[in-house]
Amino acid sequence: MQSVTERFLEYVKIYTTSDPENTKTPSTQRQFDLAHLLCEQLQAMGIENANVDAHGYVMAKILSNSKKDLPAVGFIAHMDTSPDCSGENVRPQIIENYDGSTIKLNDEYQLSPQDFPDLLKYVGQTLITTDGTTLLGADDKAGIAEIMAAAEFLMSHPEIEHGDVCIGFTPDEEIGRGVVKFDVERFGAEFAYTMDGGKIGELQYENFNAGSLKVKVHGRLVHPGDAKDAMINASEIAMEFHSMLPTLERPEYTEGYQGFYHLHTMSGEVEYAELNYIIRDHSRELFEDKKQRAEQIAEFLNKQHPGAKVIVELSDSYYNMKEQVEPVFHIVELAEQAMKSVGVTPLIEPIRGGTDGSNLSYMGLPCPNIFAGGHNFHGRFEFVPVASMEKAVEVIVAIVQLVGQK
Repeated sequence: MQSVTERFLEYVKIYTTSDPENTKTPSTQRQFDLAHLLCEQLQAMGIENANVDAHGYVMAKILSNSKKDLPAVGFIAHMDTSPDCSGENVRPQIIENYDGSTIKLNDEYQLSPQDFPDLLKYVGQTLITTDGTTLLGADDKAGIAEIMAAAEFLMSHPEIEHGDVCIGFTPDEEIGRGVVKFDVERFGAEFAYTMDGGKIGELQYENFNAGSLKVKVHGRLVHPGDAKDAMINASEIAMEFHSMLPTLERPEYTEGYQGFYHLHTMSGEVEYAELNYIIRDHSRELFEDKKQRAEQIAEFLNKQHPGAKVIVELSDSYYNMKEQVEPVFHIVELAEQAMKSVGVTPLIEPIRGGTDGSNLSYMGLPCPNIFAGGHNFHGRFEFVPVASMEKAVEVIVAIVQLVGQK
């Protein structure tokens, strides 16, 4: 059997970064490289129905071996990595018996407990880090490796009674389009779990309501020597727009259930400027208020600057899964029981983000989120403890066993 660590090290070296500028599914053809490998590996385990569809979705089903009518449970992870940081030529480093000191990634970057105190929770354990030039890809290749390792274990232990176990790997989760072509009916699960959380113990059924905000500002270009009462500087107005959003509602000042506006890209000249934000809030009411505030600011600036044009474009990405999961809360309790059975303390807390499970829950597949084990996702300081991945595999198997005991 291939260990979860061996699988993870194999998968992170496959370049799968998604592309937010491409509207096709998958957004990058390179995601098929991992999809086809996973399909081949599933088939090699004896899961003959494993397949990859035209949109890059991998689906497979370990068929029930029980005479009882057991519910089908699913496990899902995404294949793409974030475009926020390079995912090409990932060269993971293995730090055995971590001693609590600063880890040198390369000559320029280091992973320090002073900057990342969570490191100290893993003294004595084996860590996998980046080499400082790319992200690692534990989000969510740790989840993939865990599901694959659990699948191989189940196929090797037919004495474990279970219902159908559905496996799904999706493209483009990092750009908010992970389940746009996901066929819930074909997947076949009654409920599922995304293995896409962070640190060990995380169990989440609440997430942000999420949207995007684009602000387009059209100004008027005039030679600066003749600009009095004639020039309209789009960049200045864009900065004015940003200054009118509440400072304390930025990511760096928020935590827990607090939402935010996050300015992630901006560009500007005199004639045209553009601001791109993501908007997040756990409360649907506050989420709608945030969108309304952006529209009100644009309306105000258009009145303040005759001749300028401030345009706000809003779109929703996903909603808080809590509304869909609470009616079937036993699936959260099932995961909590599974964690405790393998010695993991459940940390039930809201996701300050989203997963494929957010949209899947609104598509009729309730789908809480379970830890994959990684830290510092989307950047060069990402790391994952091996023991956390190993425990995630145990949690998956424990869930399957508990369902089999129904």
